Amino acid sequence: MTTCCKEFKIKSKIDISREKEKEKMSEIINVEELFASKVFTVAKMKERLPKNIFKEVKRIMDQGGELSLATADVVAKAMKDWAVENGATHYTHWFQPLTGITAEKHDAFVTHPDAEGKMIMEFSGKELIKGEPDASSFPSGGLRATFEARGYTAWDMTSPAFLKEDATGVILCIPTAFCSYKGEALDKKTPLLRSMEAISEQALRIVRLFGNTEATKVIPSVGAEQEYFLIDREKYLKRDDLIFTGRTLFGAPAPKGQELEDHYFGTIRERIGSYMKDLNIELWKLGVTAKTQHNEVAPAQHELAPIYETANIAVDHNQLIMETMKKVAGRHGMTCLLHEKPFAGVNGSGKHDNWSLNTDNGVNLLDPGDTPNANIQFLLVLACIMKAVDTHADLLRQSASDVGNDHRLGANEAPPAIISIFLGEQLEDVVKQLIETGAADHSIQGGTLQTGVSTLPDFEKDATDRNRTSPFAFTGNKFEFRMVGSSDSVADPNTTLNAIVAEAFCEAADILEKADNFELAVHDLIKQYMTEHQRIVFNGNGYSDEWVAEAARRGLPNIKSMVEASSALTTEKSIALFEKFGIFNRVELASREEILYETYSKTINIEALTMIEMAKKQILPAVMKYTKTLADTVIAVKEAGADASVQAQSLKNISEELVRANRALTTLEEKTAGAAAIADQKEKAFYFRNEVFFAMEALRIPVDTLETMVDKTAWPIPTYGELIFEV
Repeated sequence: MTTCCKEFKIKSKIDISREKEKEKMSEIINVEELFASKVFTVAKMKERLPKNIFKEVKRIMDQGGELSLATADVVAKAMKDWAVENGATHYTHWFQPLTGITAEKHDAFVTHPDAEGKMIMEFSGKELIKGEPDASSFPSGGLRATFEARGYTAWDMTSPAFLKEDATGVILCIPTAFCSYKGEALDKKTPLLRSMEAISEQALRIVRLFGNTEATKVIPSVGAEQEYFLIDREKYLKRDDLIFTGRTLFGAPAPKGQELEDHYFGTIRERIGSYMKDLNIELWKLGVTAKTQHNEVAPAQHELAPIYETANIAVDHNQLIMETMKKVAGRHGMTCLLHEKPFAGVNGSGKHDNWSLNTDNGVNLLDPGDTPNANIQFLLVLACIMKAVDTHADLLRQSASDVGNDHRLGANEAPPAIISIFLGEQLEDVVKQLIETGAADHSIQGGTLQTGVSTLPDFEKDATDRNRTSPFAFTGNKFEFRMVGSSDSVADPNTTLNAIVAEAFCEAADILEKADNFELAVHDLIKQYMTEHQRIVFNGNGYSDEWVAEAARRGLPNIKSMVEASSALTTEKSIALFEKFGIFNRVELASREEILYETYSKTINIEALTMIEMAKKQILPAVMKYTKTLADTVIAVKEAGADASVQAQSLKNISEELVRANRALTTLEEKTAGAAAIADQKEKAFYFRNEVFFAMEALRIPVDTLETMVDKTAWPIPTYGELIFEV
């Protein structure tokens, strides 16, 4: 080929590439058309249902009740027709068992062929309303015996059905609750819905006291920010610890970590940006209001935040966010890690749970207004929340407990394990006035921020700063519960929040509804609650050692691990709370505590076995092979008459560390095997926490040291530098 032809061919390829890039860049995403295109929304329901049927369905969605079977048949047909028009062949009752993730069993719409052999696609009201998945293999904490297989799923009408599309085809997903044959809740959705009804009923009593007669319910609103890591999938597949446990069990720090703070809010790299774009599109189709995206603190760490939604929908959508993150990552040759601490030494991942209360006639109960000192309804709500959080700090801490979160909480990268409330300067000052004098005659205002630059506008400041070290922080018109782990369901913390605040509202309403002088009684009650529970308010640095000591002086619990937190579910105080509002009964709470212990033991056991296998079959053999190379080098250098002291010292140092690693490996094997003799789940969980977990840490230290000593080409697994910087 002549030079001219080669140049023309190269130029043609460049031109084609540029044209493709222009086409790609010119793609316009019509978010308004795209949004909820895979969701059977209220609008689609209204369009497809007869007016009287739609009216009945909407009334039940808003006010509660049961659909008649005849109405359910009409709804089911409309839903099926819409799904089939969009390519669906199957449906599933999509539910959230006590595994913390979602579950689904697919059934085709097909029925028996007619007399002419023609296949008919059908979906009945009965199939819509109720399903019957096998309940025997899901965790139940003793609620179900192995032979008791029957369980039921029930349609959650308030959370819209949607279409999932993947290699299995298009599936109509119907959000449901899941319970046993005897009626016990076997999922995370049922208690959440119960808690939403409880807080609505009790909050209505409060707003009625202040003259709001138009509201018919109070709705907990939730926005769950989601942090995550992205790493290259080829490297991921070379690490058994990531595959089996979701975190690195070994790994020396890279030369650079997050100390320069250059990743946080930094420019998003092309590969990551492409992922985020596709992720947004998939989520928007599912009706998820993905709004904010950015790089997080640690290298390879990112965050997505949605807009607030009704609590049960927010919980459903957060599950969809996590599922979609993993699916889309695979398309881009990456793996999404949702573990709370996938890499030691850099920031872990959490999930900030933003929680507020809104009436259905547009009143946010957590909006202080311009003069919070004069907003008596807000002050009563605030006082009740202070009481709730202080009274049930142990239970709130438990709601954010999982195995991975033990690595994160209290580690100067997340809130401490001590529950406290941050109110900010303005509200703290108002609370102080109320406690000291019984009245608050002023509130601190934000003032004006003057930039000092003529071309930049001055603007009004917020009345208070934010505090990222607080586990439960007031942020303007909501509370941000910052303790939740990135892989965890947000159902548990919101169920707990709803329950504890419902109790405080109930107790306040019981007093105020009987008061002869409401105005005097409400002021006295606000002062009483704030005085009795002021210890829970802390605006300072939650990372400081001084706060740990101060919290102990105040008598606040410092629950450091999941296994220590689990028993909070079954205290008489907690049982009384949950049974009072019908959220859990004593048996359901005991089962959940049992599941937590079992989950902890199983998780640490898997991690320990993975460490043992990696050390025995990959790392130690690679190091031994490398020491032979060093030994041969020492001999060769000496025979050549040169000084081999450097090689000999290196061989000595590595061999000594190898001995330490092998000794720690033997101990870990013995400790892990010792758990088999323990039958009691609580005892076993504490054994894994106090014995196996620390034996794992002891093995990691010499192995990570060896990584820094052994030739890079001899190290058998990708390093931290390769995992978090080469994405």
